[in-house]
Amino acid sequence: MIETPPLVDQHCQGVLLTDLGLATFEAQLIHSAGPPAAGTTFFDTQTGFAVRRWCPPLLGLEPHCAPARYLARRRELGGAESARRLLRGSGVGAYLVDTGLPGDLTGPKELALAGDAEAFEVVRLEPLAEQAADTSGTVAAFLANLAGAVHQAATGAVAFGCGPHAGYAAALAAAPEPPGPGEVRGAAGRWLAARGRGGPVRDPVLLRHLLWSAVASGLPLQLHTGGAGPEPLTGFARATAGLGARLVLLGGYPHHRDTARLAAAYPHVHADLGPALARTGARAAAVLAELLELAPFGKLLFSSGGRGLPELHAVGALVFREALGRVLGGWVTDGAWSWRDADRVAGMLAAGNARRVYRLDRPSGPASPPEC
Repeated sequence: MIETPPLVDQHCQGVLLTDLGLATFEAQLIHSAGPPAAGTTFFDTQTGFAVRRWCPPLLGLEPHCAPARYLARRRELGGAESARRLLRGSGVGAYLVDTGLPGDLTGPKELALAGDAEAFEVVRLEPLAEQAADTSGTVAAFLANLAGAVHQAATGAVAFGCGPHAGYAAALAAAPEPPGPGEVRGAAGRWLAARGRGGPVRDPVLLRHLLWSAVASGLPLQLHTGGAGPEPLTGFARATAGLGARLVLLGGYPHHRDTARLAAAYPHVHADLGPALARTGARAAAVLAELLELAPFGKLLFSSGGRGLPELHAVGALVFREALGRVLGGWVTDGAWSWRDADRVAGMLAAGNARRVYRLDRPSGPASPPEC
């Protein structure tokens, strides 16, 4: 058996503690622009099958039970108790929680309590800009308030993050270097003038300014690779090399091989293992093996990518453990690896790399530039 320490879930969001009906549950199960095809269900996906395999035993049911039976048991226990059992049964010892989404999701403290684990905050950049805009009357005040907000956030967070929309990738693909002061003032003026229409941050110059402000803080920066893969981020990876801030590339599937290659190419770039494994379910071991073919083992970090449903946090962790055991255990059985090396690498992927990258075992406070 492959031995791992308690997992560090290096990228997730909060959970819903309320009771959920079938339609609400399915809407949270996978990302989709609409309902499932007529006569079908979102449980008929690799994610849905993984939920039915791993989650029922945590609620006292047999694996693979019918969705209706599972949801009935969930209602019987109540949303809060179901979440508690699912999170505590996942083997996660620490959560890094992206707090940038509105709604009824738990924050880091609530997630830590429900999961009997540590929790740390990852601050999303766009809300900082929106809050600074709401308290500023001029461009100069906005930029000063934004700089102060980033500095303040860096004293308590373990990383910065950004939304998964394609604007960041497009902005960096066009111009990965930091924008000049005049560019930033002009973009800020245009955006502030449009704030009356409720527009989010989408100006490419402002998006680049936010990312480079995060880089200057010294904290790690989580970047979504998006549907186009990590290629648009290559210039930014090159431009930030040697500056001290680490980049962690999130998502990437089905471009996970390209993400692993980019992590291998730059000392400060790391790749997320998480949602690619949860989404591929029964094929997770094959995907994990492909990532391990390409990236140094010290560059890969586990995450669940879970949001909303505690089932997604649990499935991400349990599928990861199962895939890790299957891949590394298979290599040991074949004589390619020793058990000692397999356990050591498993510990790196499960927790050690994340604890090093995010400095989780050091005193809190503003980050000094870490060694890459």
